[in-house]
Amino acid sequence: MKQKIFIISGLILLVAVIAIMLADLFSSKKADQANPYDYKLGELKKTDSSLNAYSEQLIIKPELEEIHAIACGPGDRIYVAGKNGLEVYNMDGKPDGNFRFEGVASCLALDKKGDIFIGIQEHVEVFDQIGRPLKKWKSISGESVLTGIAVSDSFVFLADAGKKIVYRYDHSGRLINRIGEKDPQKNIPGFIVPSPYFDLALGTKGELWVANTGRHSLEQFSNDGSLNSAWGEASMAVDGFCGCCNPSHFAFLSDGSFVTSEKGIERVKVFSPQGVFKCIVAPPSAFIEGTRGLDLAVDSEDRIIVLDPEKNLVRIFVKK
Repeated sequence: MKQKIFIISGLILLVAVIAIMLADLFSSKKADQANPYDYKLGELKKTDSSLNAYSEQLIIKPELEEIHAIACGPGDRIYVAGKNGLEVYNMDGKPDGNFRFEGVASCLALDKKGDIFIGIQEHVEVFDQIGRPLKKWKSISGESVLTGIAVSDSFVFLADAGKKIVYRYDHSGRLINRIGEKDPQKNIPGFIVPSPYFDLALGTKGELWVANTGRHSLEQFSNDGSLNSAWGEASMAVDGFCGCCNPSHFAFLSDGSFVTSEKGIERVKVFSPQGVFKCIVAPPSAFIEGTRGLDLAVDSEDRIIVLDPEKNLVRIFVKK
């Protein structure tokens, strides 16, 4: 009798062990089938601290309800624009003026005189240094979303994420030509802009660069729209750009190096004038997860000025 009980108990235990093993096997397969391409952004956001070549020197806390655009003007004054207004700070971070306007600024640039060009949804408004309106340009299109602006001695360049095109205007607001339209015969691939992150900037020689964010590249154009060069690649590694649309913003150091910012993996980096990765300015750990819109500016001392809309701060980084 005892022997039968022992055998039965052994069988019950064996069945229980097999059931547990099968349950574990099927649950593992189910987890794999749920998302076989799953990856952990947390791991990708970890960076080698030896790559961090900058430290945070100064923090400015704007009073604007929302901040969306930043630029550096004459005398290294820092201009911050956002919802219904603009604020100015000197290079030490002390307030140096402000004015109000109607609307939400999405991009910002200054000319050598100090006139302020602000992109507001689908049009541009121009102000003088004390905020007096100089001109309101005609709206481009109801579908337009202006996300980048750059001003040279003769022209104003606008990046329109809604229409996925770059425009060249004169300073009076007269359209001269469109840049970046797809043209296989001229080897122009066209802009892929999956979200409203589509920046442009003028290089140290005045040349136009545009972030083709859906292609994870930076492209250099002549004023007539000819594509001259491009660099960048889609990669999860620190020397590439990942996600749907990066780099989201960029600017230039005095030696022609690129300063880039990204969303998804929130970080700011420096690349050589040839597009070779050099270092990290601010790693993902410096930002709140999910931060977007890290607009950039650089002053005459090569300090890198980062707009942090999630923390509502302007953050200034210097080389260690």
